[in-house]
Amino acid sequence: MKHGKVVVVTGASGGVGRATVRAFAERGARIALLARGREGLAAAADEVQQAGGEALVVSVDMADAKAVDDAAQKVVDAYGHIDVWVNNAFSGVFAPFTEITPDEFRRVTEVTYLGYVFGTRAALRHMLPRNRGTIVQVGSALAYRGIPLQSAYCGAKHAIQGFNESLRCELLHEGSGVRTTMVQLPGVNTPQFDWVLNRMPGRARPVAPVYQPEVAARAVVHAAFHARRREYWVGGSTVATLIANAVVPGVLDRYLARTNFEAQQEEGEHGGPGNLWAPADGPHGRDFGAHGRFDEEAVAGSRQDWLSRNRARMGMGLVAAVAGGLGAAVTAGIRRRG
Repeated sequence: MKHGKVVVVTGASGGVGRATVRAFAERGARIALLARGREGLAAAADEVQQAGGEALVVSVDMADAKAVDDAAQKVVDAYGHIDVWVNNAFSGVFAPFTEITPDEFRRVTEVTYLGYVFGTRAALRHMLPRNRGTIVQVGSALAYRGIPLQSAYCGAKHAIQGFNESLRCELLHEGSGVRTTMVQLPGVNTPQFDWVLNRMPGRARPVAPVYQPEVAARAVVHAAFHARRREYWVGGSTVATLIANAVVPGVLDRYLARTNFEAQQEEGEHGGPGNLWAPADGPHGRDFGAHGRFDEEAVAGSRQDWLSRNRARMGMGLVAAVAGGLGAAVTAGIRRRG
């Protein structure tokens, strides 16, 4: 189905953002691609056009509030309005907290948390007067459950969760037609694990099981068009983690302390300063695409994600099955009495 919506995706040059751009393009969307890098943005724009969408490239650092406002205005100048804004851009550092400098921690927070705040503010400036629009916050299981070696990223994702809940309550209080929802993701096969600043002995990797970015993209697109739900959980590992954290958080602390140092590393060299201060696909970089180096192990589908996206359909099916069973039982009883 061709929606023809005007969609803004931040962090559009690679990973989940790149896959999300393609998924919206397949629905005929007009898409503004926001990111810092050049090569990834150019390649993403080509993919949008090949898929039947329309692309507007806007180079922007999401940590710069004025630049984000200006980017949103460019979108409105080009397309007239904004229907969907997807906040996805982030950065990170893989290291024990004591080995992260104050400037590095601040930078992760500014990009990953304040970038969502600035993006949301820019979107609302154009959505509230129209009393319509949807903001999708791309989150993580780490928005609820902190893990070792990612204190800056986990702190930012926790902050996004609290910020989004507060905003959602305010919009509901005002009876606004603008919606906000959040999609909590598992470990995803993206280039970020070769981009992040890494001070660990091994090469950074996601905690298994690993999902392909297209799984995340499907959930983001679904959330954009079904935003009455406050939140979507993607992947069985996300569900298991969040339930365990709610029920036995202390046990989970000890489990993660014992397992997650090794689970987030593998053998191999890691080099360079990452993309904390400059994009990996800048003037001297290259296009990294949506996928990371974990294609051999990454899962291309998620039964849990399908169930989450089709919860209403499953509920109606269950009701129909129960009603059918009751009807059959009543009929059988009448026949026996007859």
